[in-house]
Amino acid sequence: MCNGTIMDKLISFSLPLMVSGILQLMFNAVDIIVVGRFSGSQALAAVGSTTALINVFINLFMGISLGANVLAARYYAAGRDREMSETVHTSIMLALISGVVMAFVGVFFAKGALELMDTPADVIDQSALYMRIYFMGMPFFMLYNYGAAILRAVGDTKRPLYFLIVSGVINAGLNMFLVIVFSLDVAGVAIATVVSQAISCVLVLRCLYKSEGSYQLRFSKLCLKKDYIIPIFQVGIPAGIQSTVINFSNVLLQSSVNSFGSIAMAGYTAANNVLGFLYTSVNSVTQACMSFTSQNYGVGKYKRMDKVLIDCLILSSGMALVMGGGAYLFGTEILQIYTGDPEVIRCGMEILSITTVPYFLCGIMDLFPGALRGMGCSAVPMILSVIGTVGTRIVWIFGIFPQHRSLYVLFISYPGSWIITIIMQVICYLIVRKKVHSRTAAV
Repeated sequence: MCNGTIMDKLISFSLPLMVSGILQLMFNAVDIIVVGRFSGSQALAAVGSTTALINVFINLFMGISLGANVLAARYYAAGRDREMSETVHTSIMLALISGVVMAFVGVFFAKGALELMDTPADVIDQSALYMRIYFMGMPFFMLYNYGAAILRAVGDTKRPLYFLIVSGVINAGLNMFLVIVFSLDVAGVAIATVVSQAISCVLVLRCLYKSEGSYQLRFSKLCLKKDYIIPIFQVGIPAGIQSTVINFSNVLLQSSVNSFGSIAMAGYTAANNVLGFLYTSVNSVTQACMSFTSQNYGVGKYKRMDKVLIDCLILSSGMALVMGGGAYLFGTEILQIYTGDPEVIRCGMEILSITTVPYFLCGIMDLFPGALRGMGCSAVPMILSVIGTVGTRIVWIFGIFPQHRSLYVLFISYPGSWIITIIMQVICYLIVRKKVHSRTAAV
């Protein structure tokens, strides 16, 4: 990460990460496709209506894994083995505690949260059942993602990919078996997801346990050490709050979609899953940008960090334009994979028509905060993202949308919020960059 051609290394780092993210997203995609095809539009709406709410609950804790990734990458690049080992064991302990807390929250507060979102009566019971079972697997989900963050910090993106391939195949098989053979509908797809997440968790923990060197895991050494929790939280909590608050705006968006009924909810579910694949692709470059920046920052190669960001902007925008254009051109055919209902497909296309082509803006919006977090600056980009993304969407949902009620108008808030946030994040990055480069001049 600190030497050689940047673009080649970015691609080799990002590609397995992107495929890993897509496979993880496939857990939810297979759920949606199976219930949409074999259980009907109401079951499809039930599963989809939980997505934004689930993300609100888990993203705070998932943000902390970014803090673990940044700290581990910094110690690993600097060759500080003792600090690296302590970071690994503190991170895994945090993951376990986070998972247990999330399981409790999800199981006991699922239906109440769905009621606050005005989830229609014809789907709310199925939605609550799906959420409760899904959240029972949160300890596995958290442990896998924190373990994978450690592996990414040392440059290993391939083994997490292999683990997800194994668990993804099992997830797809269990989905078909439990829904088609046993007619378990939403419960079946939730159970399949939990089982597959447990398998990926076991595989990543075994990998860390068998590893040699500073990132080797020993369960007897699991701990919560203040000297490592604080820097992990300094980067991770702002990132988690940012994701949580942004997803809260998506909860408001979901509530607005709910007002159109279960057909529109099903269309949004399918379209949102397609957008999820686009986000996973650009997010893999953001993760690479953060890790590359963190390692170069750790060894004082500040000028190389500029080159990292430029190459990441080129790579992310190129991928998003190609994939977003493809999703726009072949949107109807893609949505037909999820459902055969023409009204659901029409609603889904109404959403995709305004969000897919400009999706490269979302990638640009996330890259600048990623670079800033790699330099240890997390709080300010978090605040700017909340103001730009959430503020814009709230104003749009409560100010513009009620006067022009349509899915198309509702989702114009996406590209609008991306543009406003990019402007603020670029200004922030240039200010921080100037301060960092002044250190080189001082030396």
